[in-house]
Amino acid sequence: MTDNLARSLRLMLVTDDDLLGGRDPVAVAEAAVRGGVTSVQLRLKRVSPRELLRLAVRLRERLTVPVIVNDRTDVAACAGTGVHLGPDDLPVTLARAILPPGALIGASVGTTAEVPNGAEASYWGVGPWRETRTKGDAGGALGEEGFRRIVALAGSIPCVAIGGIRPEDLAGARAAGAVGLAVSSGLLGAERIEEAARQYVEAWGSG
Repeated sequence: MTDNLARSLRLMLVTDDDLLGGRDPVAVAEAAVRGGVTSVQLRLKRVSPRELLRLAVRLRERLTVPVIVNDRTDVAACAGTGVHLGPDDLPVTLARAILPPGALIGASVGTTAEVPNGAEASYWGVGPWRETRTKGDAGGALGEEGFRRIVALAGSIPCVAIGGIRPEDLAGARAAGAVGLAVSSGLLGAERIEEAARQYVEAWGSG
């Protein structure tokens, strides 16, 4: 794992249609980056592919951190961003064939059955750490011990904790092998997203 990848995975904002509540995803992401977010995953389930592409391009042009499109390898290829893929999306091996060499590709890995698909991914999103309402199909909570079991199967692939993770969980996540965390409600549900991001950064730094 390169230092650049490690820095990019430290604190990932994951957008969500409901939690955005009509706010501009780009403006929200910019505030999060000012607070210390190191990458942004554009996850919007209720917009058209054309609108998703428009937002992905805006984010890539406006942000100083990596942008990752959730699910849609085609949109990522057109926007020049990374992609994050779940077990029901295009296999990681095919995404590797479509995207440029070295493209940032994440894979959701929450069970041992999902490990093979992640073999060629840049990183794994491992979760859910806690039960989460943001992603109803995420499965049961892994907690620290479940997370540790998945990390043991990752080899050299860095793992990011995702799923209801709070600042107070960071010490446990780091102890279990997380190189970073991906947060949706903990940031988007805050009154001041920039300050919320700083709380995660500070909690990680003191862990």
